[in-house]
Amino acid sequence: MILDREKSQIRERVWRSLIESNICPPDAFGYIPDFVGAEEAAARLASTTQWHSMHSVMANPDRAQLPVRTRAIAEGKSLYVAVPKIATLKPFYFIEPLRSQPLPAEAVSSQVAAESSPTVGLDDMPPIGMVVCGSVALNRTGARLGKGAGYSDIEVALLIEAGLVTDRTTIVTTVHSLQVIDEQIPEGEHDFSVDLIITEKVVIASPRRRRPKGLIWSSMPPEKIAAIPILGERAKRAME
Repeated sequence: MILDREKSQIRERVWRSLIESNICPPDAFGYIPDFVGAEEAAARLASTTQWHSMHSVMANPDRAQLPVRTRAIAEGKSLYVAVPKIATLKPFYFIEPLRSQPLPAEAVSSQVAAESSPTVGLDDMPPIGMVVCGSVALNRTGARLGKGAGYSDIEVALLIEAGLVTDRTTIVTTVHSLQVIDEQIPEGEHDFSVDLIITEKVVIASPRRRRPKGLIWSSMPPEKIAAIPILGERAKRAME
């Protein structure tokens, strides 16, 4: 598809730029980049009114957002971390601030969360005050590209369908300044935009909001539905 090809070309340029500038490791291609300045970006996010006013956060499991997850649990926020590749029927880890062991900085890594934190389903979660997603590239309108696997789109869509992400939820991302580009980013009907872009230098509020109403089944091939337990269960239920 032309849309997919255009997205891939943008990702390739941004990954190459980050690597050549020594902003992320040379093996960053295909991943959410673990960028230099992630701690500074997390600190800027933590200084926003949106951060201070919310009590529950759903975050991606990538290393780039580890400082954000660490701050969330250290500040007493209820933290829900997406299970990598949405590989369990209950698609989120719940990391409870006051009872998490080992120490927060370790507890919020995806590996330790998988070993020590329970998975929870949508019925077990409260309304989400903030969604923190990883990104490869964005522009100042809030249009976003992830690594291309589509997991963040599905996670957000599931939360929207469950009524847990609403108009009151803030969607943010932390990135390096080089990931914010001055060009149009193609968007499909399943794509969501971010409300805030947080870099190591600035906070950028996007001027628009784009969110799907829920899952866009036509955008997911059968093999992806079969590989994601919660989607497989829903598809099976729909056929009964």
